[in-house]
Amino acid sequence: MSDLLKKIENEALGLSIQERAFLADRLLSSLGEDVLSDIDNAWIAEAERRYKEYKEGKRSGVAASNVFDEADRMLK
Repeated sequence: MSDLLKKIENEALGLSIQERAFLADRLLSSLGEDVLSDIDNAWIAEAERRYKEYKEGKRSGVAASNVFDEADRMLK
């Protein structure tokens, strides 16, 4: 890892959660469609796996309000 990359990483890790999330989104978006397609496909496969487990009774549902409350807590 180059010294510049180490410096950028250290500075990025010092950002707030919101700033890091924004930076991560910008960096991922800069990778192009091929990489994003792989990432999107991985998330789709994960969502389908979880949904299958839910339908089979292996996983319980979570109320949307709980999900949003947890997301808000994580972003503060």
